[in-house]
Amino acid sequence: MKPVTIARILRHQYLRGGVRSAYWAAAAVTRELRALVPAHKQAFRSEVIRSQWQFATAMPQPVHGETQERARAAVQWLLQAQAASPDDGVSLGYFPCDSDKSREGAGWRASYPETTGYIITSLLAFSAEFDDAAVAAAAMRMAAWETAVQMPSGAVQGGPVCPPERQTAAIFNTGMVLDGWCSAYRHSGDPKLMVAARKAADFLVGDLDEQGYFKTNGAFVSAGEIKTYSCLCAWSIYRFGELAQDESYQRAAVRVIEAALRQQQPNGWFAHNCLTHSDAPLTHTIGYTLQGVLEVGALAGRPDFIHAVRRSVDAILPRIESNGYLPGRFYADWEPAGFSSCLTGSAQIAIVAYRLFDLTGQTSYRLQADKLVDFLKALQLRQSDDAAVVGALAGSFPLMGSYMRAGYPNWATKYLLDALLLQQRFDSAAQS
Repeated sequence: MKPVTIARILRHQYLRGGVRSAYWAAAAVTRELRALVPAHKQAFRSEVIRSQWQFATAMPQPVHGETQERARAAVQWLLQAQAASPDDGVSLGYFPCDSDKSREGAGWRASYPETTGYIITSLLAFSAEFDDAAVAAAAMRMAAWETAVQMPSGAVQGGPVCPPERQTAAIFNTGMVLDGWCSAYRHSGDPKLMVAARKAADFLVGDLDEQGYFKTNGAFVSAGEIKTYSCLCAWSIYRFGELAQDESYQRAAVRVIEAALRQQQPNGWFAHNCLTHSDAPLTHTIGYTLQGVLEVGALAGRPDFIHAVRRSVDAILPRIESNGYLPGRFYADWEPAGFSSCLTGSAQIAIVAYRLFDLTGQTSYRLQADKLVDFLKALQLRQSDDAAVVGALAGSFPLMGSYMRAGYPNWATKYLLDALLLQQRFDSAAQS
């Protein structure tokens, strides 16, 4: 990384919010480090030390092959995260520094409706690929649970599951659960899922303003601006329109993508495209935006949408290091905006690159996607003294990096699974 980039990141991270902001950020890190001290945290403490050492000295070596085995390990971890919850949702993730891990179940957070929604799609895809009825059954329990916690308006709440009186609607979360319901309905034909999906789709379409932007971003993200990444909801709206045989939903989905593309700069970077810091968006939210634009473009036959995605991806791929490491944030000139990697975002960029290979036949996209995925494989834990991390992908590399620090959010492993399934598909096609 260039010295000028390092200086820029340091200014951005430690000076932009003032002394008070820097103090509270440092205090949060200190609390998490203190939580690693007790003897019963030794297993996780070892993972943190190993991760920091790898990052500081020598990056892990990419793993070639083992794709099917690692996909199954990811699925088993997601099912473990479901089992760790008192309901049929999937725990938000495993964060050992949260609490006293000497208690049974400590470290696992409450079920998370948003990501449980799109995990349904991933598990059903795995089940279809490997004819695993048990995995499909688990996904269908998730879908039924989502109908039980849906808000009367049709929306899905923001944040971890909570009592109805504390729920607040969130557009993005609604779109991700709609995605799961569409997949579950295709799998089962259960009319209850279609009813829930229609209520969600109607809420989403009804929330659009005249320009095609969503209004109800929810209480868990910074307020007062467009959230470009919410265009991923357009994909599930379009999918629902196909299931319902109602083109009005598909037209609404296209409007959403057209609005998102008004935020794209000539170099492919998107404005207003982060949970909190829009001047330096995460690869996670960049990935959301690119996937939404690409998949609606593919379904709607809009080559201009696909071209827009290529413009962004063509700017990102040269930033991947030779071993597959990708910085976790980018400024508007596509210079890195952070020192750690957001592993969810790396998996998402790989997925988009694989899909571009699928749609365009350009081999370079697949090769770069393989590079990202093979690096992520090296970070997926296949064995550990802490059984709760086996099969999982962390939020950041290193573990104490800036995104979902010191833990394993379920969506990181979900997107790793999606990327592994695509790698498996293309590897099998190349060998046949």
